[in-house]
Amino acid sequence: MQTGESKVEEHRMSTTVSRVRAAYARIDATGRPEIWIGLRPQEEVEAQARLIDERVSGGERLLLAGRLFAAKGNIDVEGLPTTAGCPSYAYDPQADAPVVARLRAAGAIVLGTTNLDQFATGLVGTRSPYGAVRGAHDPARISGGSSSGSAVAVALGIVDFALGTDTAGSGRVPAAFNGIVGLKPTRGLVPTAGVVPACASIDCVTVFARTLREAEQALSFMASPPARALPALPGRAPGPWRIAVPPTHQLGELDEGWAEAYEAAVRQLAAAGADIRPLDLTPFTEAAAMLYEGAFVAERYTAVGSFVDKAMAEADTALDPTVAGIITGARDIPAHRLFADQDRLAALRARAEAELADADALLLPTAPGHPTLAEVAADPLGANARLGRFTNSTNLFDLAAVAVPAGEVNGLPFGVMLLGPAFTDDRLARIAGLLQPEVRLAVVGAHLTGQPLNPQLLALGARFDRTIATAPVYRLHALPTSPPKPGLVHVGPGAGGAAIEAEVWRLPAEGLGRLLAGLPRPMALGRVELADGSHVPGFLCEPAALADAEDITSYGGWRGYLRGDRA
Repeated sequence: MQTGESKVEEHRMSTTVSRVRAAYARIDATGRPEIWIGLRPQEEVEAQARLIDERVSGGERLLLAGRLFAAKGNIDVEGLPTTAGCPSYAYDPQADAPVVARLRAAGAIVLGTTNLDQFATGLVGTRSPYGAVRGAHDPARISGGSSSGSAVAVALGIVDFALGTDTAGSGRVPAAFNGIVGLKPTRGLVPTAGVVPACASIDCVTVFARTLREAEQALSFMASPPARALPALPGRAPGPWRIAVPPTHQLGELDEGWAEAYEAAVRQLAAAGADIRPLDLTPFTEAAAMLYEGAFVAERYTAVGSFVDKAMAEADTALDPTVAGIITGARDIPAHRLFADQDRLAALRARAEAELADADALLLPTAPGHPTLAEVAADPLGANARLGRFTNSTNLFDLAAVAVPAGEVNGLPFGVMLLGPAFTDDRLARIAGLLQPEVRLAVVGAHLTGQPLNPQLLALGARFDRTIATAPVYRLHALPTSPPKPGLVHVGPGAGGAAIEAEVWRLPAEGLGRLLAGLPRPMALGRVELADGSHVPGFLCEPAALADAEDITSYGGWRGYLRGDRA
């Protein structure tokens, strides 16, 4: 029989390494090579995982230990080429971008760099010589861009979170199409050093995750102290959240069922106590059209125009023709047009700020619809322009944003976003949380704090609630699984049951559904009775699996068994 020390060692060494192995197995199983531009060798990543486990075991506090992430292919990752979606542009960075370095310093492990609309120019995810990135839920539909590979890697469960960038909506549109969360922070809150620019003055590094909490935690390590003076935000009167909502006709044409899904999100916020108030969307949509149709697109030529000119002269086949056309078309925009557009934008921004003055956030659909690959191929510019209707103005107006799932339409994800003034990021996240109701979950084994499967809970946005014992009506068994885990079986009063150590976690209801969908036999989800008489969902075990399992009830819990301490 294993000693307590050997059992603890087995669990410690399996924590991060097993997650890495599962991620690479998932990469193989999904069959989506177009997600990746650069993928680190599995052996190299496993070696890093072992070092992370050793550091944690040695007492280091690494709050992102065991988390796996990916970085958009225009963000520097040391050891992998930065391509920005163009092989002939590639260079070998000498160091990680600061955002990558900060996440690694907290214990997170980067698997690789992901595909994107070339030079981060597009909202479709198809403008890449590495292949069109297909939607996670329907491969006939686009994934959304430009941060396409990052979003799909998260949605398919390969990584816990991923980095994107957002100039016109690239950190939000892919989130909506793939049923995940996208945080677009206040401009300047996250450093853009080590990022190939699209429009340097308004670019933002963003984060995708399956839950709001996971995205917020990653963002907390990426952020810097504000490099500019904090604006004087309007004083907030006491009372419920004030949510601005435009009249439905101002949303324009939406895909079938999307208006109803948006209205359902409005009702959900109202039911949670929010004060819904009207807003004129006109300045937002007029400014959105200016991002590509006006002179501001000239900044894209400033970023990579000389490279694109040279590559076109050499008939470089790696250039996406749509991207090349947008960038070179910006070359000859006259300076006077830029000044005129700046004046017009200032007027529109003043109108938008006036509309938002008495609101905490503006709620909008993240996009007006979800096109197929064929529809984008037939009209690449028109389809892309439509997708930015609600997102293009955000950075021009210096707003913060968060995009979250808000149900489904015809079996595909539907998403909404909340917009607010610069540096209201935390406020927006709190409001977005009203769209993600929580449930409680009792765990007694491998999902306990510090155990191998606990990162699964954290990746789903779970937060620790309390430690408590079960009612004395259960027996606990050590199952011969990998990683080892216990089986909790209800035996009822007077049948030799005992109180078993447990933890209660709170997590989004959607997260519980995801956890249940991947729950392997012989585990099952049922009601667990706690010592205080309450009942919460929790992990139980099918009795048929106990034939060869050691009864460890006398240890009082899984941790006691691992230590070898009988209760």
